[in-house]
Amino acid sequence: MRIEVLLDVKTTLGEGPLWDVDQERLYFIDSFDGRVFRTTADGRELRAWDVPEKIGSMALRKDGEGAIVSLQGGFHALDFNTGDVDLIHDPEPDRPANRINDGKVDRKGRFFAGSMDTMEEGPFGALYRLDPDFSVTKVDSDIICSNGPCFSPDDKTFYFADTWTGEIWAYDFDVETGAISNRRTFTKVDTAGGGAADGATVDAEGCLWNALVYAGKLVRYTPDGTVDRVIEMPVKKVTSVMFGGPDLDILYVTSMAKPPLPRFPGDGVMRGSLFAIHDLGIRGVPEPRFGA
Repeated sequence: MRIEVLLDVKTTLGEGPLWDVDQERLYFIDSFDGRVFRTTADGRELRAWDVPEKIGSMALRKDGEGAIVSLQGGFHALDFNTGDVDLIHDPEPDRPANRINDGKVDRKGRFFAGSMDTMEEGPFGALYRLDPDFSVTKVDSDIICSNGPCFSPDDKTFYFADTWTGEIWAYDFDVETGAISNRRTFTKVDTAGGGAADGATVDAEGCLWNALVYAGKLVRYTPDGTVDRVIEMPVKKVTSVMFGGPDLDILYVTSMAKPPLPRFPGDGVMRGSLFAIHDLGIRGVPEPRFGA
């Protein structure tokens, strides 16, 4: 196993790595600075787009010419050619202290993304599903900080974390309707070192990888919730993970340069970097695009 700094861009709050198999490009975001980045597998090409608000996650659109972006004020459409950002729907106009956070697309092209209390204190957030017709459905509620949504390779399980509960949850998932049900504890997160569940992805073997933010660890869980592997990272504030590269065998890891609130710890000189982990002997699964 080899860990390299792919890009030292000092993202204030790097998040949401997303590998697109058709373009062979990696997208990631800076949540606090409101930027979307796109790079090659080796980091030698870099593009960036500004968005007008803090951004929690993104999904590529069907034609690859733009993205669905989760901003402070709801779901928006970003046009890569013009840079225009247009509102689709704000599900929480009555909660100005919230913002939409982490999100992922299912294999029918629906985008699941949840909101968070920006002070990370109260259960004022919710989990939403944005369908290809731009309709929005609330599918869960009473969430402090939405993180780590992803789907099992067999499309039967949806994983999701409310960061400060100390748990990652599993739901039964109906891929035909997009319905989730039967929420249960998938695993309890080791918070002894100050860590908490952040972004996640699922590999081709059905194991879940989770970034343990503030603890500087990546944890691989088997489908029954058992810890299979722990990787110590060079920085504490790792935020999310995604397999990519031409063979889907490179694990990309985002991190933050500055903590979002004063109570969170500082970090070393490589903080805010985009990392690439090679030679794990594990492959990911292709990430779907939004269906419109």
